[in-house]
Amino acid sequence: MKFVSLALATTAALLPLSATAQLAQADQPADTDAPVTDTVVVTANRGAGGISTATLGSSATVIKPVDLADRQTRVVSDVLRDVPGVSVNRTGPVGGLTQVRIRGAEGNHTLVLIDGIEAADPYSGEYDFASLVADPGARIEVLRGEQSSLYGSDAIGGVINYITASGREMPGFAGRIEAGSFNTVNGAARGAGTLAGVDYAVGGSYLGTGGFVVAPGGSRDIGSRIGTVNGKLGYEVAGVSLRGVVRYTHSEAELNDQDYAVTGNAIDAGGTYRNDAFYSLLGARFGTADGRWSNDVSAQYADTDRALFDDAGNETSGNTGRRIKGSYVSSLKLGGDRVTHQITGAVDYEREEFRGTSAFISGANPFRDTTNWGFVGQYQLTVGERLGLGASVRHDDNNRFRNATTWRAQGSYRFDFGTRVHAAGGEGVKAPNFSELFGFSPTSGFVGNPNLKPERSYGWEAGAEQSFLDGRGRVDVTYFHAVLRDKIVSVFAPTYTVVNAAGRSPHEGVEVSANLALPAGFRFDGSYTYLDAEDEADATLIRRPKHIGSANLAWRAPDDRFGANVTVRYNGRALDTNFATFATERLDDYTLVNLNGDVQLTPGLSLYGRVENLFDEDYREVVGFRTAGRAAYAGIRARL
Repeated sequence: MKFVSLALATTAALLPLSATAQLAQADQPADTDAPVTDTVVVTANRGAGGISTATLGSSATVIKPVDLADRQTRVVSDVLRDVPGVSVNRTGPVGGLTQVRIRGAEGNHTLVLIDGIEAADPYSGEYDFASLVADPGARIEVLRGEQSSLYGSDAIGGVINYITASGREMPGFAGRIEAGSFNTVNGAARGAGTLAGVDYAVGGSYLGTGGFVVAPGGSRDIGSRIGTVNGKLGYEVAGVSLRGVVRYTHSEAELNDQDYAVTGNAIDAGGTYRNDAFYSLLGARFGTADGRWSNDVSAQYADTDRALFDDAGNETSGNTGRRIKGSYVSSLKLGGDRVTHQITGAVDYEREEFRGTSAFISGANPFRDTTNWGFVGQYQLTVGERLGLGASVRHDDNNRFRNATTWRAQGSYRFDFGTRVHAAGGEGVKAPNFSELFGFSPTSGFVGNPNLKPERSYGWEAGAEQSFLDGRGRVDVTYFHAVLRDKIVSVFAPTYTVVNAAGRSPHEGVEVSANLALPAGFRFDGSYTYLDAEDEADATLIRRPKHIGSANLAWRAPDDRFGANVTVRYNGRALDTNFATFATERLDDYTLVNLNGDVQLTPGLSLYGRVENLFDEDYREVVGFRTAGRAAYAGIRARL
C-alpha cells in the first residue's frame, strides 16, 4: 500500500433503508448512533417482497442513498469499489470502457439491471458502466455468487441491480450543479411526487469533462459527455398496480488507439465514439386482497446503438442491438406471521437482435437473433428473523445453442448471541454473445464460431456474521469457491476465432465487511477481499487484484448543518496483458483517498465540495493508459 487518502462530503445524509424497495428521503440526517439494521434485498427473490438480509444465505450488499450521498458518488462504478468481491477497471478517464467483475469472473459474467430492466448491450453481452451516472435517491443491490437459477444467462459472478426512487419514496424537487478539475461540469435534477393517484418521478443528469492526457508522453486530452433522462410512473386501479419506466442515455467520448507494434501504450489518435441506449418497461401486479397470492406481468425493451469514428470523423465500425423481454411471475405465501412459506413460479421470454451498421460491413451482416424461454421455480422458508432456507431451479430453452438447467440453494441461521451463519451454492451460465457466434465483419480477420457452448460455473460459499455493541456493529466473513468450465477464449491459429477451452478455471477467496454506528455522529463502513483466480492453465487471470480494500468514515453534526466523509480505496497488485508484446505485465498497487464535505446554507440548500485522489497517486488500471491525478470539485445542492 503506497499511501492513504481522504474526502469533504457532499449532500446531506439520507435515512437508512429498512424495507423492500423503500428509499430514504433525500437530505435528511442519518441516525449514526442507531443499530446497524437488516434490509430487504429485492434482487434475491423473483417473488413479491424480496428476502431480508437477516435470513438470506447468499452474500448481498445494499448501497443505500445515504452511502451515495456521503461519498458524493457521481459515477456508479466508483462506489462499487466499496463492495466486497467487486473489482473495477476503467480505460482512462470517465467515459472510457468500464468493466465490473465479481469474485474474479469476467465483466460479461455480471448481470446488470436498471429498475428491473436488463441493461447489457445485446451485441457484446456486457454492460459498460461508463455511462451510468448516479441519480439522487438511488440505491444499489449487489448479489454475489451464481444466480442463473433466477435470472438465466450472465449471472455467473452475480447481479447488480440499480434502483431509482419512486415519487412516493422521495417526493419533491432535488437538484445539484457542480464544476471542477479537467473542465468538468456535472448536474442533475429530479421532480417527483403523487398527483391524483399517480406516482411519478422524472429526472435527468449531465456529466461533461474535458478529460486529461491518457497516452504516456502524449498531449491530447480525452474527454466525454454523458446525458441521461429518465421517468418512472405508478398507478393503482381496481386492485391492479401499474408501473412504467423509461430511460435514455447518450454518451460521446474521445478515444485513444494503442501502439500494437512496440509499446502497447495508448497513442494520441483514435477518434471518438457515440453510444445511445434506450430502455423501457411496462408492468402490472395483481393478486388477492390479503397479499398471499401475487402475480406480476411485465414487458421490457432495450435498444442500443454504438458507432466509432476516426480522427477525420468517418465511421469505422458500429452496431445496433435490440432486446425484447416478457416475464410472468406468480408467488404464493403460506403460513403465519412467524413461519412463512413462499412458492414462486416464473416464465421469461427473451429475443435479442444484432446488426453491424457501418457502411462497409452492413451488407455482410444482416440482423441476427436468438430466442430464449426460461422457466423458474423457487421456494423460500422463513422462521421469524432466525432461520431462512431457500432453493431455486431454472430451465432455459434456447434456439441457437445447448439448453441449460441451473439451480441454487441457500440458508441462514441466527443464534441468540448475535452470530449468524450463512451458506449458499449453485450453478451459473453465460450464453455466447453475437460477436462470438458470428464474428465482426469480413475485413476484421475474426471469424465467429456458431458451435460455441455456454460457459458454466459451479460455486459455493459459507460465512459467519457477528453483531456487537448492542447491534451498533456488525462484521461478516465469507469464503467462496467457484469453478468455470467451457470458458470462451480466443485462438489465433489456424484462424482467429473463439473456442470453448478444455479444463477448469478456479476462483476462490475471502470477503470481509464491517459496519459500525459510532458515537458523536460518526459511521464507519469497510470491506476487504482476498482473491485467487486462475485460468484453465493455472495462470493468474489479468485485472484481478489479490487484495482489495475500502474504508469510509462519515460524520454529521447533531443539527445536520455540517457533514464530512473520508473514503480510502486500496487496489492491490494485478496483472495485465501488453497487446504489443503479448507479455504479461504487473500493475502496481495503489491507494486513493477522497475527502468530501458539505455545509447547509439554508434549509434545503447546501454547499458542498470534494477532493479526489487527494495525494495525487500515479497509478494504472489498464496497461498503457494513464489515470487521473488530484482533482477538486465544488457545487450547490437544493432539496425542496
